[in-house]
Amino acid sequence: MGENVIIPVYSKEGFKLLSDIWLKQEWNQLHWQSFSWFGFQIWQFPEDLLRLQEVIATLAPDVIVETGVNRGGSAIFFASLCRLLGKGRVVSIDIQIPAEVRKAIEQSPFSDLITLIEGDSASPEVVSQVSGKIGKDEKVFVFLDSDHSKDHVLRELNAYSDLVSPGSYIVATDGVMQSLTDTPYGRKEWLEDNPAAAARQFAGSHPEFKIERPAALFGDQYIVEGMTYWPDAWLYRMPLAEGN
Repeated sequence: MGENVIIPVYSKEGFKLLSDIWLKQEWNQLHWQSFSWFGFQIWQFPEDLLRLQEVIATLAPDVIVETGVNRGGSAIFFASLCRLLGKGRVVSIDIQIPAEVRKAIEQSPFSDLITLIEGDSASPEVVSQVSGKIGKDEKVFVFLDSDHSKDHVLRELNAYSDLVSPGSYIVATDGVMQSLTDTPYGRKEWLEDNPAAAARQFAGSHPEFKIERPAALFGDQYIVEGMTYWPDAWLYRMPLAEGN
């Protein structure tokens, strides 16, 4: 029989174990669907959003390319950060954008900073449209949040990675799927069929990228690894001197 191990609740290991359980419960209870940004529903884990704004504020990209519009919350989130930074714009893509979502975005205070493109995000036609909206020397950040199957995310990674500026990121969100297979709404196939698996495979064949979580601006030593919907998501494009 296995030996019983007592882990203090008020320890870093205890925090990690409780966080793993809480993250599954949070996802299963659809708590993540209860948030909004400037009146737009945003289906993201709040911890991830705060970390994301740290990166955007630090990078100050000229263009943020987002795949997956959904209810428009992430596009509005990115555009509001661009407004605060005084630079940047958003190109947001989805295979289908509901008319009411498009109208709401167009009537928002950030409409001048958002370009909506409808179509398969990984198709050559759409990628060409996106490329045409990016200047030669502009700093680009890419955020993938559409179809979360491994095959589709790999297609997106291969399609958009060349647009990512050295020193910036392409983010393959929602790899948490690999840890949700035993939840009531989870699926067994998610163990292998998920964005994190796509990111790891992509990084293995693209030495100019490495999977690297951005350090927190403050208190990085207190970070609980795994307390995120985006494990192995952050693909950092190394500066030319590093990546050759």
